[in-house]
Amino acid sequence: MGQTLGCVQVDQSTVAMKEQFGKFDNVLEPGCHCLPWCIGYQLAGSLSLRVQQLDVRCETKTKDNVFVTVVASIQYRALAEKAADAFYKLSNTKEQIQAYVFDVIRASVPKLDLDSTFEQKNDIAKAVEDELEKAMSAYGYEIVQTLIVDIEPDAQVKRAMNEINAAARLRVAATEKAEAEKILQIKRAEGEAESKYLSGLGIARQRQAIVDGLRDSVLAFSENVPGTSAKDVMDMVLVTQYFDTMKEIGASSKSSAVFIPHGPGAVKDIATQIREGLLQAESVSH
Repeated sequence: MGQTLGCVQVDQSTVAMKEQFGKFDNVLEPGCHCLPWCIGYQLAGSLSLRVQQLDVRCETKTKDNVFVTVVASIQYRALAEKAADAFYKLSNTKEQIQAYVFDVIRASVPKLDLDSTFEQKNDIAKAVEDELEKAMSAYGYEIVQTLIVDIEPDAQVKRAMNEINAAARLRVAATEKAEAEKILQIKRAEGEAESKYLSGLGIARQRQAIVDGLRDSVLAFSENVPGTSAKDVMDMVLVTQYFDTMKEIGASSKSSAVFIPHGPGAVKDIATQIREGLLQAESVSH
């Protein structure tokens, strides 16, 4: 806005107050205007019609006695049709708005506990906006929007809240870990039981196969060699297996020293023990 030789220029989104001899005369719109100063006309000042923002920090206490700092962001603008009221009725618009914000927040937050304050911040913003709209409209201002942009508890309270949250999460994690370990142990036990069951079946089938093979060998040898009894054939088979076992033990590079009785009498005793064990296994399997 400029003034030269009685002509003034009002910028866009701005209005100017025209006075004559100190009395309000008219609101000047954006553009060029003639103000003959010789007859008492002058500009008292200008007023921006743009949307402005004011951030207000208000410290208050919640219902559960926790001090918090509430940060409210107020967006407002002067109304062109009430420009004279906005210019002349308020000496400091920002301080006036701040006073109303303090009043509403300090009346609303003490009714809520800390958690509810976070949950109902939109309700707090709506209460601030309604109160400001009702109060500031009389002064020619419009409240465009009110936001509660932050709620800051005391540092010790924030630390305590974080510790509570961390402890709860650790408790859940420990429960889940214990449940996982329980499932692993159950599955491991089930696997071991199934393994032992299948191993038992394998051993039983192996013994049955040995018994069947020996029986077939005894019968075939008795038929092909006349005059031999089943006992003679069994003794010969057992002695042959005994010597095969001795050969394998001696040929193994990783075998330890094994002391067993050896001789005709010892071989006879071993044959008798093996034969009795196989006969008992055969009787049990049948």
